[in-house]
Amino acid sequence: MLESNSLFITDENGKEVEMEILFTFDDEGRGKKYVVFCDPKDESGEVFASCYDDEGNLLPIETDEEWAMVEEVLGAFGEDEEA
Repeated sequence: MLESNSLFITDENGKEVEMEILFTFDDEGRGKKYVVFCDPKDESGEVFASCYDDEGNLLPIETDEEWAMVEEVLGAFGEDEEA
């Protein structure tokens, strides 16, 4: 489980970047956990998503079906934020 509201990733230049966790959710059907996060210093508003394991290690989202499910959750989250 991710315990804090931030996580660190390594960018394409090998630099460690602190990201802000927007929310996490479980997909019990797949038995996977997901985290949605953004770079609080990036004004573009780009949002990222990844799977994570019990130790908090980030794992890639591997299938188009998973991405479609994550995008659906993101859409619902965005609607909730606007309300």
